[in-house]
Amino acid sequence: MVKLTPELINQSMQYINPCRERELDLRGYKIPQIENLGATLDQFDTIDLSDNDLRKLDNLPHLPRLKCLLLNNNRILRISEGLEEVVPNLSSIILTGNNLQELSDLEPLAAFTKLETICLLINPVSTKPNYREYMAYKFPQLRLLDFRKIKQKDRAAAQEFFRTKQGKDMLKEVSRKSKLSAAAALAAEASNGKGRGDGGRLANPEDMQRIREAIKRASSLAEVERLSQILQSGQLPEKFQHEQEVGQNGAAHNGSGPVAVAMEY
Repeated sequence: MVKLTPELINQSMQYINPCRERELDLRGYKIPQIENLGATLDQFDTIDLSDNDLRKLDNLPHLPRLKCLLLNNNRILRISEGLEEVVPNLSSIILTGNNLQELSDLEPLAAFTKLETICLLINPVSTKPNYREYMAYKFPQLRLLDFRKIKQKDRAAAQEFFRTKQGKDMLKEVSRKSKLSAAAALAAEASNGKGRGDGGRLANPEDMQRIREAIKRASSLAEVERLSQILQSGQLPEKFQHEQEVGQNGAAHNGSGPVAVAMEY
């Protein structure tokens, strides 16, 4: 296994692909987790992380230029929530040959408003009953699923199916599993945080909104990457909490608030 370091990123092949997009090739290094992609300086339209050893899609920095992620032949079984905040223009994600099991595992992708191409071939989820109907219904902007067009008649059939009792029951079950998965992930991350002794706590909705605003106003790539990691983990480090409190107490004196303090963290 090879750690994804800034040095590896800078030494990897970079080129203009057949779609005339700037691509970074990180294939085949057996990378175990995504990290340090802030070193790309948001210079790529496509990043290829195929043929590695990724188990979770998470820890992406703020990359507004990124449009396509190639993740073939990894071992991904979970997609982190909140990624749409850091890669808002993602339009294509190729996940062929991974380990996504349930339709509820795909819920985080539904938050991407520009996602037009998804491939989930050779994932257990692609064999689930009513898989294509669910995807056509849940992703109204989707054009290609597993390299097959989603036609208007497919959408109409999906809409009709999910008006039935069977379809409504299916949506309820997917929603239930999604909430359980999210709760389990947060609990695991909170437990890991305690094990590291960082003294943090789970972020509440107000915290999350402040972090999002701080990302928009960040003045350096390092700030953006740091805040993005906090947003995706849902766990506020102790230092971050302290800085927020200082910012709130000092806002009346100098006009700065939690957002400004978050940027300083």
